[in-house]
Amino acid sequence: MNFKSASSLVLSAVAVLGFSQCKQQTSAPLQEQAPVAVSGLKIAYIDVDSLLANYAFYQDLSEEMLRKEENYRLVLAEDANKFQKDVTDFNKKIENGVYSSRERAEAEQNRLAKRQQALQEKSDKYSKELADEGNANAQKVSETIDNFIKEYNKSHGYDLIISKSSLMFANESLNITAEILEGLNAAYKPGK
Repeated sequence: MNFKSASSLVLSAVAVLGFSQCKQQTSAPLQEQAPVAVSGLKIAYIDVDSLLANYAFYQDLSEEMLRKEENYRLVLAEDANKFQKDVTDFNKKIENGVYSSRERAEAEQNRLAKRQQALQEKSDKYSKELADEGNANAQKVSETIDNFIKEYNKSHGYDLIISKSSLMFANESLNITAEILEGLNAAYKPGK
């Protein structure tokens, strides 16, 4: 699975959340650790790459996907090796004139062509399953992070929470990645 798409999805969710929170907030409550204010806005950012690299739920999903991908590869490689052996045997039989008739050789060739097509279909099916599961996992991660940030922000009152990847520069005091990561990992229950 390509989890770079998960990162992009999470970046989008974080940006959308930040902008929707900006519209919904009418006043920002004061807190002990005051963030830097720009034009009266209370702003924070998250380093999504760092968040994903250390988020246990994301890591577990990634490991599960890697295991599934490796298993599919092994199954396909085994099937491909058997098929290649049968093709080699077929070619040797053709060279040695083993088939009693041309029709018999063509029937065997057609059978091998159908096996090759079935092998390709199996490969396509596995690829689609992995892509679908990867997309579903990316959605789960995105929703989990989005929901956590919404809850987190109820008590922190940010007007805008953005992704670090879209910033040219930001004061490090605006970085809430560690807080978000700590909360996400605390809320995550493996095997759920």
